[in-house]
Amino acid sequence: MPSSTMQMFAFILAVLGVVSATVATLLPNWKVSADVGSNIMTAISQMQGLWMDCTWYSTGVFSCSLKYSVLALPAYLQTARTTMVLSCMVATMGLCLAALGLKCTRWGGSYRSKGHTAISAGACFVIAGVLCLVPASWFTNEVITTFMDSKVPKSSKYEPGAAVYIAFVSAGFLLAAGVIFCLSCPGRRGGPLDSGSFHPDKPKQQKMRQEQTTRDQQKQHLREQQSQTEPPEQEQSHREKLHQEKLQADDRQQEKSVPDRLNLENDKQYHSPSRARNQDAKAVYSLHDYV
Repeated sequence: MPSSTMQMFAFILAVLGVVSATVATLLPNWKVSADVGSNIMTAISQMQGLWMDCTWYSTGVFSCSLKYSVLALPAYLQTARTTMVLSCMVATMGLCLAALGLKCTRWGGSYRSKGHTAISAGACFVIAGVLCLVPASWFTNEVITTFMDSKVPKSSKYEPGAAVYIAFVSAGFLLAAGVIFCLSCPGRRGGPLDSGSFHPDKPKQQKMRQEQTTRDQQKQHLREQQSQTEPPEQEQSHREKLHQEKLQADDRQQEKSVPDRLNLENDKQYHSPSRARNQDAKAVYSLHDYV
């Protein structure tokens, strides 16, 4: 996977490609007249673009006329219009995706999602480069074919203008940026493709994972020590429950034994051989005494 420096270089190439493609689409000099008459009041330079035709007269006057009719245009010119506009749109969308897929930024999600976003941006740049290369090549072929035709008068011959060269350069920028971003395919986690790569949060995440692993190991070690030195929690609670029940049974037994012990002492006192048992006073008197 390319480093963050290569990704930044590819992003700069993509920006230059988008700007160049936009400028080439708007420029009126896709083809320039090669030989025009030498009269004073005649035009000394004629230029034709995708959207307008311009003429520069020897008097210093520069005039342009828009091409309003689309159906009246030749096929290669209609194709050039469509593909150049699509190229600019797709390249702009690729720039938005590339900004999210850069490894040196903090937005765009996780490390792996950034890789997928970078691949999408690279695909957009490659498509935009192809869409920019096709009209430039076709337009250049038409101009050269017309120029080499002997039936065409010299005053009507044209040669490729600066806009065509700018379109070729922008296509090269976009294709190069797309290839670099397409190499951002994320490999396996911790595999060779991830080695040497940079992510701003990667050292922090590794440190947090190491700390979590250390804490888990310490907890596991403590559990093993507790299992070896102390009985399990269920067995310990069962023993405590049995001990409490035994204490409660002892208390109840002691409560029952206190009255029995008191009665036994009283019986011993009443049946003592040295002391007679007290009798009830009413039992001493007979019925005759009451009468």
